[in-house]
Amino acid sequence: MTESTAPHPLDPSSAPYPAGPTDAVRRHDPNTRGFASDNYAGVHPEVLAALALANGGHQVSYGADAYTDHLQELFRGHFGPTAEVFPVFNGTGANVTSLQAVTERWGAVVCAESAHINVDECGAPERVGGLKLLTVPTPDGKLTPELIDRQAYGFDDEHRAQPQVVSITQSTELGTCYTPEEIRAICDHAHGLGMAVHVDGARLANAAASLGEPLSRFTTEAGADILSVGGTKNGLLLGECVVVLNPDRVRALKHLRKLSMQLASKMRFVSVQFEALFAGDLWLRSARHANAMAGRLERAVRDVEGVTVTQPVQANAVFALLPREVSERLQKRYRFYFWDEATGEVRWMCSFDTTEEDVDGFAAALAEEMQSA
Repeated sequence: MTESTAPHPLDPSSAPYPAGPTDAVRRHDPNTRGFASDNYAGVHPEVLAALALANGGHQVSYGADAYTDHLQELFRGHFGPTAEVFPVFNGTGANVTSLQAVTERWGAVVCAESAHINVDECGAPERVGGLKLLTVPTPDGKLTPELIDRQAYGFDDEHRAQPQVVSITQSTELGTCYTPEEIRAICDHAHGLGMAVHVDGARLANAAASLGEPLSRFTTEAGADILSVGGTKNGLLLGECVVVLNPDRVRALKHLRKLSMQLASKMRFVSVQFEALFAGDLWLRSARHANAMAGRLERAVRDVEGVTVTQPVQANAVFALLPREVSERLQKRYRFYFWDEATGEVRWMCSFDTTEEDVDGFAAALAEEMQSA
């Protein structure tokens, strides 16, 4: 009986894929820039360095590691002594987990019609979280006590989902920012109705940079109960955080995170990124830069005939109306999205790595396409 000469199934030479990282090939041009989303940007070099620092050796899994433990102290410095932070995988997971923690099975969420939880999460709050969304149209993405009252009624009506939480986004999906006083008014009104307040802070850093206020000023101090803090839009590889601000209104977050499939086994690699972001001023530097580039873009396009900027540029987004055929030609040169297919309104996003040359090149391309039209 002769020994088989067939290759071992785990022999790299027989595998239909590269054998290791030395065989990896860069499959994109690192000089390519677009204005579609701040999620398109890569990882900030300081965050990459932090990931390497946390690598090596063994750390306890599922959040019992030294990095996640330190994150609690770090976030209390930003959000106050009662804050408790729960790292999760992504923004949808952060929002759905947060909202479940402040509602009951028959609960409903009042939010702006343009809210990410209503428009861009594929029904996850309703299908996964079991929540009814009660939406209100707004001209600028911002709720007010008066707008909340359009849906905050029927509290003892057994036939109606019960409004139990108000969810606002800071900065909003339309690139506008709530002032601390506006959020305080919402929180006071919601609490007076027996409702909690959730803040979707996917771009919380951009709002702080725009307002010139510390993070606690328009969250904890304004009366918010629970908060989603974004990271990937501000230079992280992956990860967001749920931050409990008012433990008296929040329940079972630890269990809900696991139930919602948001508990990372190697959580140290999520937590250390947030440490890199918030231990110093990286979060603020990156957000300020992205905001500044959006401001530069708005100034560059405002005088181009046929282009109308539709929203105040208060964070890192520019919304504009222009002829659809121009947008479609321009998209072949730079990536960006239509915001409203019906009107042709577009959205241009800036990131921590957007340069002045990127902005000026895009504005020049836009002017060329408008002249061609």
